[in-house]
Amino acid sequence: MLVAERHKKIVEVVNEKLSVRVTELSKIFKVTEETIRRDLERLEKENLLRRSHGGAVSIQDEQTEVSYAEREITNASEKRSIAIEAVKLIEPGDQIVLDASTTAWYMAKEMPDVPLTVLTNSIKVAVELSKKEQVRVISTGGMLQPNSLSYVGPLAERSLNMYHVNKAFLSCKGVHIDAGLSDSNEWQALLKRQMMSIADQTILMADSTKFGVRTFAQITDIQQIGYVITDDHIEESYCRALEEKGVRVKTVEIK
Repeated sequence: MLVAERHKKIVEVVNEKLSVRVTELSKIFKVTEETIRRDLERLEKENLLRRSHGGAVSIQDEQTEVSYAEREITNASEKRSIAIEAVKLIEPGDQIVLDASTTAWYMAKEMPDVPLTVLTNSIKVAVELSKKEQVRVISTGGMLQPNSLSYVGPLAERSLNMYHVNKAFLSCKGVHIDAGLSDSNEWQALLKRQMMSIADQTILMADSTKFGVRTFAQITDIQQIGYVITDDHIEESYCRALEEKGVRVKTVEIK
């Protein structure tokens, strides 16, 4: 296969999967991982994709929210494993806030039926938690975003101002040591920032493809989060960089 043809197909794979690892691309195209890394570096310079630690992510329609159905199947094993670990941090009697990420939805599915208060802007999370009798669910309300089945906007932000929670469990599209946390949608970024402001502690749930990535709207600086849960494909250098910033890192094995 010619280099130009491989480059074209790499972009197609990344846009189809939304995120993909170097190891996976190496197997698909039967070339070394070093060759794939050089390919990704060139394609990023041509603004055709964005490199992440361990792979690449799509920049197609960066300012538009990806549909829930697409996000649900993207890195599903990683998200489920991260969610299971995040649930371990919840104690009976906690007041928590969950964002509209698919990882938060997996958390809702795994959450035990114990006395809890959960604030969320996610319709999917609220519906999942409605099955648990001891969990009190408070929805933010606000402007509906059809793709993510979530509420955003001034009303959602004002409703959060009424509360205080022990823990905020959030995800995002990009985690960058210098640029901080970011999201592809400005409304979601503003709401996540507000969720953090009402919480004693913020736990970031992000699979390894999110690291080294910058997207459209900044949420906050790295130092504003206390704990990161990610998968074991994250590069060790990135774990060290986070810990140097005072952020605890927990890696989970992909199941």
